[in-house]
Amino acid sequence: MTTTEVADDRRLHRLAWVLIVGGIAPLLDTTIVNVALDRIGRELGAPVATVQWIVAGYLLAFAVAIPLSGWLVARYGARRMWLAALVVFLLGSIAAGLSWNVSSLIAFRVFQGLGGGLIQPLLTTLLVRAAGGRPLGTLMATVSTPAVVVPILGPVLGGLIVTGLNWRWVFFVNVPIVLVAIALAARALPRDDAARPGTHLDLAGLALLSPALAALMYGLSTAGTQGFGAPRTLVPLVAGTALLAGYLAYALRGRREPAIDLRLFRHRTFAGAAGLMFLAGVSMFGAMLLLPLYYQQIRGASALVAGLLLAPQGIGSLLPRRLAGRLVDRIGPRPIILAGAALTVAGTVPFARAGAHPNPVLLGAALVVRGAGLTSVTIAVMATAFDGLGPAEVPHASSAIRIVQQLGGSFGTAVLAAVLVHAAAGHPGTAGHAAAFGTTFWWTIGGTALALLPVLLLPSRRRPG
Repeated sequence: MTTTEVADDRRLHRLAWVLIVGGIAPLLDTTIVNVALDRIGRELGAPVATVQWIVAGYLLAFAVAIPLSGWLVARYGARRMWLAALVVFLLGSIAAGLSWNVSSLIAFRVFQGLGGGLIQPLLTTLLVRAAGGRPLGTLMATVSTPAVVVPILGPVLGGLIVTGLNWRWVFFVNVPIVLVAIALAARALPRDDAARPGTHLDLAGLALLSPALAALMYGLSTAGTQGFGAPRTLVPLVAGTALLAGYLAYALRGRREPAIDLRLFRHRTFAGAAGLMFLAGVSMFGAMLLLPLYYQQIRGASALVAGLLLAPQGIGSLLPRRLAGRLVDRIGPRPIILAGAALTVAGTVPFARAGAHPNPVLLGAALVVRGAGLTSVTIAVMATAFDGLGPAEVPHASSAIRIVQQLGGSFGTAVLAAVLVHAAAGHPGTAGHAAAFGTTFWWTIGGTALALLPVLLLPSRRRPG
């Protein structure tokens, strides 16, 4: 490696860490707010049905913002939009912490969600553009660390805040993180040179796609508790599917640049990565719902203790990070994904077979193995998704991957929640409830096998530089 290449590599990794600081806050927010919902509802005197909109409103705004990121980058530049997204998220966090009733809190959470929805695709766009076609394995190993660790450690922090501080600190905790992220970004991010002030905003496409995503996300969020056949679930799912189909027809036939360019899916590697991210929603994201519930409902752990018991998965997520990134760059994504999937299955089987009297040491070790597998798969997919794409395609690809990831995660969570409810209804008692969890964990293993089908579209070896 030449001196110039070494300097470029160091520059990219410095940029990655600057972006990581900004990406932590939205990830942390989504994990710790859930822990505080019960206390927020009691102190604001709001029923559960209303309190749920503190999360739902944020997620819907999050989904609506994602399709805008591609146009915003083209119109104003990635650096400006990164700083703007951080400022919006910061103001939303402060306002949410100062809320005087549940209605104002929901409104401020919607505003906060708009900033949060822009941050992740902008992070990917900035990093991939800065890499300039270099292998992304080691970089994705760096930037993916918060995505696999924060969901494990977040509930612990949320439990500590709710136990020892006012619930408002659930939102105020974002403030110092985002302020540091803004200061670092203002100094370290390169000046925008790709902004196109005359870029057309695809209003017709956004009018179809944004409400489609919001409706699908809302319908999937209620499917776990209401069931897929309930009107509250079925109506938004049907409406969202119809709007999404309308967008697909419009984007494929339109003459102007659409909000999300579907021609990206003509790239075999991108299509395979997107398909895997969606199908892995059951095994990767849906299981994040199951694991804390299992410890709370079967082992009787509190929310804080359940978060601590899940810490081994975070440790496992850190272990293969650098090795997986280097191997993706050297030998390609397919063997890494297959190995990661095998580890994920191996780490899930003990939960499927645990029953009502599990071995805590075995489950802790299984979580370490599971975390290592999930990290390996995530790094390999994200490092490969942008292979062969031009700089102008990267913002659209970042948004598309994020949309697929959000829908896949919501779908996986809804499916596993519905499976658990159905299985528990037929197995009363503690032993029966444990058996219902076992059945649902077997579903996650089946979901892992199904997710491997798109891997065939990914290269088995790294493409030459």
